[in-house]
Amino acid sequence: MNISFENQVRSSVVPPPLAPPLKGEGDSGRGSSPSPLRGGARGGGNPVAHAESGCAFAITVETDADVAVREALLDRAMGPKRKKKSSEKLRRGRRPSEGLAFVARDAAGGVVGTVRLWDVAISETGSKALLLGPLAVDPSLKSAGIGSALMRHAIAEAARLGHGAILLVGDAPYYARFGFSAEKTGTLAMPGPYERHRFLALELVPGALDGAKGVLKPAGRKVRKAAAIRLAA
Repeated sequence: MNISFENQVRSSVVPPPLAPPLKGEGDSGRGSSPSPLRGGARGGGNPVAHAESGCAFAITVETDADVAVREALLDRAMGPKRKKKSSEKLRRGRRPSEGLAFVARDAAGGVVGTVRLWDVAISETGSKALLLGPLAVDPSLKSAGIGSALMRHAIAEAARLGHGAILLVGDAPYYARFGFSAEKTGTLAMPGPYERHRFLALELVPGALDGAKGVLKPAGRKVRKAAAIRLAA
């Protein structure tokens, strides 16, 4: 399911569904252990495609050309206060973890969903993890299963790339379906205001967060200065 930038599908035709319908979606997480989506071309150029609730969409790697439309989608889905969240402190001035920024495209190639994962470190122990977010779907397509598909794809790719754990701040009942819980976050903290019961973790490698303690801090690749200016504009 590793999809290269050179092989994005942006045409008006979305391939036939390659995965079974995924019920439910949301804008940041709920249940069984994640499993890779079926039908994705590992190491190939084809996107993972779905057709759910009458809505056909494909999940592909995000490109630079998607930045403006992604930001507009996030504004519509999450409102103007989204950049004041504690998790934004861990993303500001950084790039998503290598190979872990995805968008969902409709049949016309438009961006209708987004999810990104970010490299973070845990201050006292130096443990590494990923921070997931934001996860958002176009408000007009909230019941199409896009959020669930993005989550399962992101989790499967993070596991395939060898990451040990994913953290997020979100709705616990939703994210439990993907295996997230607050069981391993009691000794961890976000670098700003947040609701502790919404601070969740999923271990991709059993024991990856054992002994981890401290406040999350950014550990990802820094955005080049010119790119940072464009993002702030």
